[in-house]
Amino acid sequence: MSIRPKNHPFRFLLYLEWGLLAIALISELLPPEFFPRLPRPHHPGAIPLLPIVPPLPRHVLFSVLSLVGFGLMGLRLPTGKLNHRIAFTVAEIGLILLGTTTGTPGLGGLRLFPFLYVVLVIRSCLMFRWPGRLTVTGVSFTLFILVLIRRTQEFGFPIPAGVRLRFRPILFGFASNSVLLLGLALVFVLLLMNALLTERESREKLAIANTQLRNYALKIETLAASQERNRIARDIHDSLGHSLTALNIQLETAVKLAQTNPQRAQQFLQEAKRLGSTALQDVRQSVATMRSDPWQQQSLQEAIATLTHNVQRTTEIQPTVQIDLAAPLSAEINTSLYRIVQEALTNICKHADATQIAIHLHTTLTDLHLTIQDNGNGFDLTQNETGFGLQSMRDRTLALGGTFKVTSAPQSGCQITVHIPLQNSA
Repeated sequence: MSIRPKNHPFRFLLYLEWGLLAIALISELLPPEFFPRLPRPHHPGAIPLLPIVPPLPRHVLFSVLSLVGFGLMGLRLPTGKLNHRIAFTVAEIGLILLGTTTGTPGLGGLRLFPFLYVVLVIRSCLMFRWPGRLTVTGVSFTLFILVLIRRTQEFGFPIPAGVRLRFRPILFGFASNSVLLLGLALVFVLLLMNALLTERESREKLAIANTQLRNYALKIETLAASQERNRIARDIHDSLGHSLTALNIQLETAVKLAQTNPQRAQQFLQEAKRLGSTALQDVRQSVATMRSDPWQQQSLQEAIATLTHNVQRTTEIQPTVQIDLAAPLSAEINTSLYRIVQEALTNICKHADATQIAIHLHTTLTDLHLTIQDNGNGFDLTQNETGFGLQSMRDRTLALGGTFKVTSAPQSGCQITVHIPLQNSA
């Protein structure tokens, strides 16, 4: 894709280029009266003074056409194949040489070509990498010196020796200043363009990285939601499905015995009622897990109290809760702690068959400690430590820069310990 005015990376540089070309065009069209002349000698018998710019035909047309062609080339800069960019740059140099060698002789021609070399370096920075930019800058500076030497040699027409001696330091000083000024200008333009392009490239890379990060975040969020749905579906299948199947069997048996053995049928109905209550508890627990806003403007203490109340209502276990917060916690930490406690209570209610649950949460100025312990069945860590619930709690803790530890053994209960450094998570 080529660089055009509508997609130019730096519009102000394009406007600067047009301004320099306009100045060069106007200066080329200036009349000869603008050229300075040497002072006329006042001694008798002096040779008539010849003007610095002899009255020779000025090939202004060639210079103007070269300048216009050079300007039109800037409307579309190639950025594709290297040989196309090199050919484009060679054509630009050719137009510059054509305009500076066929224009006004003598000092008059010096007013045009320095601007063109600055524009050439600006364009090369947009088309080439650092080595190519240095090459074009070096070629531009070399051509400037060669054309300057050629222009100064055009002052070899006959003039008095005394005038020639007085004028030589002025001409040498002018040439030296021109070389120094253009060299500094080209170096400044080269460094400026390199800084601008580097900064622009960094911003583009940062934008791409941000886009990729957002895409990754969306993928992770989708994956997490999918895993949560799968977990809920698995829980419903394992608990609710089993309860409803057993409930259906009890009801079918009760219907069959309703006429022949009503007392026996009543027993099956009682069992069916118990299974229905169990299924209802499973449904409530699944719905509570899927709620989009579990906080409902509650504090962390109130939210944990709601969780323990639900446990007491469904299992008749009264959890012991001790919460001592030295200072308010951030929303991120509150959410993670709530989810960890929720997941731990869910696992205890479903699998532990516990009669006691103890939750202890306290903070210091630098650390947070959470302990959840039960006296249930326990489990073998080598077989169950990588379960989805434990992995979810561990991931939430690690995301806050903390440590997560599980201590358990068969028939020895389970203890979950969470430690979070508050300074790192702030």
